[in-house]
Amino acid sequence: MALELTGITKRFPNVLANDDVSLSVGEGEIVAMLGENGAGKTTLMNVLFGLYTPDEGEVVIDGKPLEFGSPGASIAAGLGMVHQHFMLVPVFSVAENVILGLEPTNGVGWINQKEARRLVNDISNRYNLAVDPDAMVEDIPVGVQQRVEIIKVLIRDAKYIIFDEPTAVLTPPEVEEFFAIVRGLKEDGRGVIFITHKLNEVIEVADRIVVLRDGKSVGEADPKATTQSHLAEMMVGRPVDLVVSKDPAEPKDEVLSVDRLVVLDDRGQRTVEDLSLSVHAGEIVGIAGVQGNGQTELVEAITGMRPALMGNIRVGGVDVTEFTPRQMHHLGVAHVPEDRQESGLVMAFTIAENMVLDSYYDHPYSRGVRMDWGVATDAAERLVREYDVKAKRVDAPVSTLSGGNQQKVIVAREFDRGVKLVIASQPTRGVDVGSIEYIHARIVEERDAGEAILVVSSELDEVMALSDRVLVMFEGRIVGEFDPTTTSTTEIGLAMLGSGGNDE
Repeated sequence: MALELTGITKRFPNVLANDDVSLSVGEGEIVAMLGENGAGKTTLMNVLFGLYTPDEGEVVIDGKPLEFGSPGASIAAGLGMVHQHFMLVPVFSVAENVILGLEPTNGVGWINQKEARRLVNDISNRYNLAVDPDAMVEDIPVGVQQRVEIIKVLIRDAKYIIFDEPTAVLTPPEVEEFFAIVRGLKEDGRGVIFITHKLNEVIEVADRIVVLRDGKSVGEADPKATTQSHLAEMMVGRPVDLVVSKDPAEPKDEVLSVDRLVVLDDRGQRTVEDLSLSVHAGEIVGIAGVQGNGQTELVEAITGMRPALMGNIRVGGVDVTEFTPRQMHHLGVAHVPEDRQESGLVMAFTIAENMVLDSYYDHPYSRGVRMDWGVATDAAERLVREYDVKAKRVDAPVSTLSGGNQQKVIVAREFDRGVKLVIASQPTRGVDVGSIEYIHARIVEERDAGEAILVVSSELDEVMALSDRVLVMFEGRIVGEFDPTTTSTTEIGLAMLGSGGNDE
């Protein structure tokens, strides 16, 4: 029994998203799918899950053709999908989320909460998922939320499960727990499609690796016989430098100074607590930490997006504690936000409009009450070339770009002006290996040009590779400072979990 896609072709206006792609997944097999942003992975999975109807090709599940264009038909045929952005209702309990649409009822038609909890507990115990059915989703860690999503597909008896970027927001210990879960699914005879950008992970967990490029399947690889470099070259079509190349830092004057900062989250809780740090010109300081330990609120306070309750922030000796984002921009602070679509771009705007999103009111784009769109368009076309943004026209909506190219638009906009401080939060989240190489190189170039760089990332490997100094954040505080050239990832990982750090 197997899931088989044969000759899948899907066209959109001016785009051939999938070009004669074939793929098979057997029972008890883990197949990893690699590809750059825009390679066609998401389109292929949307065809498989009934969201798109292909122009050509067929899908057969356990010998039966799949009805296209119907997610219900895909689910009924035994398919399940765990999306990168979880499809959960935060104010519902775990059990309520799991049974949504399949609510067990008692004799008078009321939802049988006891039966719902039993169903969750049965699957949780069977697959060692360790989930409390009564916990509110908004109160549980992201790694546990992912387990809830897995229970949702298992309760619907999915034989083949698609994981889309499943480790994007997980800590290293949570990744290992997730791998154990996936192996348990394999042992139970379920087929798994594992979509990711992380080369080390597919080598560790997959039975076969399929690589897409420009909408086509360009080959398969055996994880036992391949290397990360070979996979990267298959994805991009050229050799890729997987190591961040940089000379030792030569720090100069202090640019950013944060002193005893206290910041509240949206619930009014103190999420940054008595935090102090500094960043000098010509160095990259990385902040490592499990997501949700105050990093978001710290960056928002530094960039003027969130008020500080207490403490002081100075940039180049200027007190900016109460500055607005526009004032920070004028002072020479560049900001790459952690959520490009929510905070970095206006998705309905064109590429050119997004390139001037935070400077349209300044020279040379502004002529008082009018925009000079000719100048703005010329600048956007130049930036698209210089920053290797794969776009045919700058008057196309930025939503038409892949995630990696959307990120390059933000990097181009923020770096292409005279800045003294760069705040880069999750700079390569959800970005393919070729774009990661490019963004890392640009960050190092900014450092070498004498700018101060603060990088906040939940990817420990990224922090270690980019940083000249690593600070670890836990429960709103800096709990350790490390030299990445002499410290192991294990030591920093322990500090991220609240143990094994050193006082700053």
